Amino acid sequence: MAEITAQLVKQLRERTGAGMMECKSALVEANGNLEEAAIVLRKKGIASAAKKASRATKQGVIGTYIHPGSQLGVLVEVNCESDFVARTEGFQELVKDIAMQVAAADPKFIRREDVTPELIEKEKEIQKARAIAEGKPEAVADRIVEGRMNKFYEEVCLLEQPFIKENTVTVGQLIASRIATIKENITVARFIRFKVGETFGPAGEEGQPAKA
Repeated sequence: MAEITAQLVKQLRERTGAGMMECKSALVEANGNLEEAAIVLRKKGIASAAKKASRATKQGVIGTYIHPGSQLGVLVEVNCESDFVARTEGFQELVKDIAMQVAAADPKFIRREDVTPELIEKEKEIQKARAIAEGKPEAVADRIVEGRMNKFYEEVCLLEQPFIKENTVTVGQLIASRIATIKENITVARFIRFKVGETFGPAGEEGQPAKA
């Protein structure tokens, strides 16, 4: 059994945001391996988030991010269960990170369930035509399309995007880890991304809020 030092626990806490006891337990389970312990915490966070997913989130904050130069800005509403948690430094930091994510990665939707059927069908047609143009048989092309659709969702859905500060986790996994830490459900309600020179279009397109 590897020695679980205070320094190792500190490293894991800084990396994941989890509590001291959760980090120590994960390191014990991972036999002192920092990478494996982070995975353990991520899995537990996802499980914890799933248990809390049905709990109402009627508190929260509206966060902002203005990129240097004031040509790009974001408003995002992130909800939790209590006003106490909404005022904590950890929650405020999460909201800021999500606003920065929207500014940098330009998602169009919050989750894949929000993507319109019309857009999904259009993307599938594009990817199938692309696969056939590459010489793939139609039956094989259909399987390729399913794989490429996962990449499509990763690009357009906030919760499926790699987190800009640590691309080994998705934004959804980041939120799940915070749920495990604060013991409350957290949801992203909506966001809107402004960029100078872009005009307003239909909901879900540039300049319009993405909603749950």
